[in-house]
Amino acid sequence: MSADPLVALAERLQALCTGRSLTVATAESCTGGLVAHLITEVAGSSGYFIGGIVSYSDDAKRSLLDVPAEVLAAHGAVSAQVAMAMAEGARRRFGAGLAVSVTGVAGPAGGSAEKPVGLTYVAVADGAGVDVRRFHWTGDRGANKRESARTALELLVERASRAAA
Repeated sequence: MSADPLVALAERLQALCTGRSLTVATAESCTGGLVAHLITEVAGSSGYFIGGIVSYSDDAKRSLLDVPAEVLAAHGAVSAQVAMAMAEGARRRFGAGLAVSVTGVAGPAGGSAEKPVGLTYVAVADGAGVDVRRFHWTGDRGANKRESARTALELLVERASRAAA
């Protein structure tokens, strides 16, 4: 097991996914590819990880992940609705069994009264549907990104654990 707890989580995910023949894709905004990076830190990740999209801009969310413009306009990029659409879009685009998305305000700037720094949504999609969860981290930019990535991996592990072996 890795000394880095986030890589250890990725190792758990890999064991579950390879044992259940599950494939995974990622759609990341505020984490900037950190979830995909952690997954690929584990040798053999190519056996289940298809790929990821870093969609930092709204245009990228629309064009690469098929997030509807009206959803972005109505709810903003940092919302449960956009996180769900990102996860579903990544799952469809990659043809993956599981997909995770992360969108949030990493900080230190960019927050507002409605969407403060640290607000993050993480969604996981599979053939049964999509779940989204809301978090509010209180660390600096690096800590917020790591907490978001940890949570994304934990939710993937949770969802993969429920899949039939």
